[in-house]
Amino acid sequence: MHIKNINQNESIDKKNQSNQLLDTVSNPQTNEELAEEKPAKRKRKEATEEQLKNPFHGVKLVQVLERLVAHYGWEYLGERVNIRCFKNNPTMKSSLGFLRRTAWAREHVEDVYLEMLEEK
Repeated sequence: MHIKNINQNESIDKKNQSNQLLDTVSNPQTNEELAEEKPAKRKRKEATEEQLKNPFHGVKLVQVLERLVAHYGWEYLGERVNIRCFKNNPTMKSSLGFLRRTAWAREHVEDVYLEMLEEK
């Protein structure tokens, strides 16, 4: 008899656990309960006046290079900024890799970009 009672108790425990799982799945939580579980995302800071005046604010290096290539072309960039990745078989991937690693080359490209913006 003792073994029979233990088996019945185990089956009752399993039923209770499965009922609890069903209750949590079937009962939708309120917004307050969800907010307690997941804290709200941080709000982004507003851009300052100085940042808004900066022509590079929000512009990625990829976008700068794409605009320069579209406006001037690789040949002019190779003459203007004397780097091999603009002269020999230029690609966006090789140029971006070099510009990200080499500060002086990136500064030259940024100067050309600023001059292009002043022309417009």
